[in-house]
Amino acid sequence: MIVTITPNPSVDCTFEVAELRRGAVHRAGTDRVDPGGKGVNVSRALGAAGHATTAAMPLGGSSGMLMAELLGRQGIETAPVWVGGETRVNVSVVEPDGVLTKVNAPGPELTADESEALLKTVHGLIGPDTEWLACCGSLPRGLAPEWYAELVASVHDAGARIAVDTSGPALLAALGEGPDLVKPNREELAEAVGRPLTTVGEALEAARELRGLGARQVLASLGADGMLLVSAEGEWYGSAAVTDVRSDVGAGDASLAGFLGAGGAGWRGLVAAVAHGAAAVGLPGSVMPAPADVVPSGVVVTAVLPLDRPLVGRDDRLLAGRGRGRVSSLPERIGKCND
Repeated sequence: MIVTITPNPSVDCTFEVAELRRGAVHRAGTDRVDPGGKGVNVSRALGAAGHATTAAMPLGGSSGMLMAELLGRQGIETAPVWVGGETRVNVSVVEPDGVLTKVNAPGPELTADESEALLKTVHGLIGPDTEWLACCGSLPRGLAPEWYAELVASVHDAGARIAVDTSGPALLAALGEGPDLVKPNREELAEAVGRPLTTVGEALEAARELRGLGARQVLASLGADGMLLVSAEGEWYGSAAVTDVRSDVGAGDASLAGFLGAGGAGWRGLVAAVAHGAAAVGLPGSVMPAPADVVPSGVVVTAVLPLDRPLVGRDDRLLAGRGRGRVSSLPERIGKCND
């Protein structure tokens, strides 16, 4: 069982347009409405792959009811905490070349009682069969930056492993409690260390710093430039050539689901992470990949990191590679890596 907590979930509306022009009226070619939020997406990807998962989240108002209905249609087990505010609605506009324009609403402000109810709900889901608790996304108004840190500390006491996918002060606070995994993207990694990252080597040093601050593993998405995994067991770089980009909404969440579903450690976990993220960008909206969409054989993982490789891709995309290129067989490229 993998439990996810999304303190600020959303209903995600995605429109595909021929061209986005400021001040113009646009007619969408396609549109989708999906349940969203980082942890929600992780549970959706895990559920699509056949893993047992439960998604905890606060829900409120008519959009909260729609969120519950959408998750029910997808067969995702949920643990909602009903709150007085309205669940937010986010809008994404995708152009044919894959460029994404997104507007995220702030979401409701949680009261102290609602915050406490959310914590109790999460604790009630943690049991002997819980492999991971994934704490994902931004914190809504009303929750202090230390909210995740307090949750990490208390759930660790119960014996579960903790993954944290957030940013800013919430990420820095959580690091002090020793999460088993953090998953920043390039922008979040740069923000955490307080400097820009322009090469794979600089990203590697930043990931090492997060480990020094308390994270046991750092799974860093570098957008179009691949992914890094840094842990006590080793350091690996993973990539996959992707040419057909439809939407990068939720690609990082799919990669986290792939990593956790594959055991949450080592180069094998990185292979699954890259393969899931690469599959997600070829799907519309925030659709999560099914097993048939995921191609692990297209992933290249190496312990010989390309330290001088410049980071030129967009931060939010998990497109590991630029064009098709030649992809060597997996055993040939990772034969010297350690588990």
